[in-house]
Amino acid sequence: MSLTEGASAPDFSMPATGGRTVSLAGLKSKPFVLYFYPRADTPGCTKEACAFQAGLPDFSGLDVTVIGVSKDGMKALEKFAEKYNLEFPLASDSEAKVIDAYGAWQEKSMYGKKYMGIERSTVLVDAKGKIAKIWPKVKVDGHADDVLRAVRALS
Repeated sequence: MSLTEGASAPDFSMPATGGRTVSLAGLKSKPFVLYFYPRADTPGCTKEACAFQAGLPDFSGLDVTVIGVSKDGMKALEKFAEKYNLEFPLASDSEAKVIDAYGAWQEKSMYGKKYMGIERSTVLVDAKGKIAKIWPKVKVDGHADDVLRAVRALS
């Protein structure tokens, strides 16, 4: 499935850090950010998570929830969240169903070998449950700031 701006956000419900569950239904009438990352506690993913954490007061001030999504199990996510004091939910999508629905499950290539994996990407969903903006193939540096600018443009 290819996700497009203006389309309805695909439904989801996933377990998340801190004993939470994140779901589309639970976020009704509030904008939110889903960012997809390959693996907890790797250099790029750590840098990205810490950037979103640093911007969390700004996102929260705009009543926007930030959710990190990967295929990692809950034990790895809890450890990652604790290690870097990440307050926002990190959700586990072990079967990659949500990751795929949001277009982040892509064919990748390393050393000539093709495989399926998570493409670092971010989706902003508005208060009406519509896709407001999609960032494919994210470069970590400055990305959280770009997302925050887009969130501010929503209001």
